[in-house]
Amino acid sequence: MVDPIKVYPAKPSKVYFYGTCLVDMFYPDAGMAGIQLLEREGIEVIYPEDQTCCGQPAYTSGYHDEARAVAKAQLGLFPEDWPIVVPSGSCGGMMRKHYPALFKDTADDVKAAEIAGRIWELTDFLVNVCHIKLDDLGEPTTVAMHTSCSARREMGVAEVGPKLLGQLKNVNLVEQVRAEECCGFGGTFAIRHPEISGAMVSEKVDTLVDTGAKEFVTTDCGCLMNIDGYAEKNHKPVTGQHILSFLWERTNGDGGKRS
Repeated sequence: MVDPIKVYPAKPSKVYFYGTCLVDMFYPDAGMAGIQLLEREGIEVIYPEDQTCCGQPAYTSGYHDEARAVAKAQLGLFPEDWPIVVPSGSCGGMMRKHYPALFKDTADDVKAAEIAGRIWELTDFLVNVCHIKLDDLGEPTTVAMHTSCSARREMGVAEVGPKLLGQLKNVNLVEQVRAEECCGFGGTFAIRHPEISGAMVSEKVDTLVDTGAKEFVTTDCGCLMNIDGYAEKNHKPVTGQHILSFLWERTNGDGGKRS
């Protein structure tokens, strides 16, 4: 489902920022970090205040009519032709890859396809549109990275996070075994199949711990909540952070330490 040829836009003066539910409710620091990184690149960030859920939970649970009703409310939020950046491969994948099919043969099919074509996962946008250059101001540290299934398989951005981390001179990125395996979250999958999900996240946490890193970063808040929550509950010696928060903290002069 990855775009066979990805054509990036020129660096714009403005972008729309689609914040996602999990950023809004659980990880607002990741959203703010994304906005601050974009603004530091000289881009004005427009945050449509009426944005809600992209519709993915209903869609992946098989409730397409309900998903369409939720998604339809997002279609009118982006009237100008600016790129729409999303700090999540999961929500980005829903909007870019599934909106055209969800609205096929409806009155909104053209608008949905147009919106889908302007969706960009934020780390991908920073690397390949902004051509961001990072100056690491933090102390030496070692981290592992988890890339979500949607970021990897739908948005095709598995290489982007390591590229960003590779710019940080004091960050040693270590590879986990079977890095491409799912963490077991999958949105409502974790609720409908808790035993399977629990086994998957247990294995994912073990592979992260085995790297020797005390911290991992990820591009998706759902994976972060799942992996970090399991690790904390089970007293595993690893903690997580959204990659946008990690990048901002290490490059804005506060020494790479969490506030």
